[in-house]
Amino acid sequence: MRVIITAGGTGGHIIPALAIADKVMELDNGSEILYIGTHNRMEKDLVPNRGYRYEPIEIYGLSKRDFKTNFKNIGLIIKAKKRCLKLIEEFKPDVVVGVGGYVTFPVLRAAKKLGIKTFIHEQNSIPGKSNRVLAHSADKIGLSFADSIKYFDVKKCVITGNPCSEFALDAKATPKTKFGLSRSKKSILIVQGSLGSSVMNNKMLDYLMSIDKEDYDVLYITGKDHYDTFSQNKFSKNVKVVPYVDNLAALMKDMDLIISRAGASTISEITALAIPNILIPSPYVANNHQFYNALSIKEAGAGDMIEEADLTTELLKKKINKILTNNNYKEKMIKNLKKIAIPNSSTIIYDVLKDLTK
Repeated sequence: MRVIITAGGTGGHIIPALAIADKVMELDNGSEILYIGTHNRMEKDLVPNRGYRYEPIEIYGLSKRDFKTNFKNIGLIIKAKKRCLKLIEEFKPDVVVGVGGYVTFPVLRAAKKLGIKTFIHEQNSIPGKSNRVLAHSADKIGLSFADSIKYFDVKKCVITGNPCSEFALDAKATPKTKFGLSRSKKSILIVQGSLGSSVMNNKMLDYLMSIDKEDYDVLYITGKDHYDTFSQNKFSKNVKVVPYVDNLAALMKDMDLIISRAGASTISEITALAIPNILIPSPYVANNHQFYNALSIKEAGAGDMIEEADLTTELLKKKINKILTNNNYKEKMIKNLKKIAIPNSSTIIYDVLKDLTK
């Protein structure tokens, strides 16, 4: 199978795209993959490092305010589509896959013009702009959340889950003792994204300074941009602070509770591994989609949620203690996580792609 995959901008798009690519190669090692991404964002390094052929295009998202720049960007979109037409004609794919980000728009538009089958995947409960537009011409649409189906043509939709789930399940567990956490105590992992959040660090500082008498450990990930300042605080022995953890899913396997933002990739890992959780959705993302991601988990009884504006030390402690001390509540949460998990997401997507190429 010859497949063009396009996704860009953030790890939330790129990592699922790579998971799909890996699954295609695993199940059909005679396949060929071409990845089309931006010329200046993280996929330009991540994808070639994974051994896939990479073709960059110059393209930028449209602004709601800077209309002058938009004229230039529209010109770049037109230019990018022409380049994509050429790349597609040369590569001759059986199917083109879009996994989110504005870079997908010219690629899938070019594919449809050439009569190539297309598949798009939406990671969040609230679909992004590109997927909303591309959905009208896509042949199939993969969804991480069943809630998203109301935004699309139901006949095209397949509930696939998020491909990051298989990455999480396949990861070799990282022992918490590697970070100085006690094997004899329950452990909490707190993370707010790879770069972290100054707002969340400020809110969490009071909590971390108040748990010296709690009978559990906390591993707090500040984010690379905030570690130097945050780590200067004097915490009790049951608090460990690090800037970043590579392969977070591997560490989740040895934790009792995770407190995190509600990005689609993180949620897919939490559900796949059935980790009790408290989600604090970021209010600074497009369409407030993290709130709706977290709401889906909460309404399924598969996790708890605190909105950032409501976060206090007292409330956080209350929710943490309920999970760590109430075994019935915790076990019910784990049971519900397993109910909604889709552990073979990449395989489901591979099967959809195979059907499209028949």
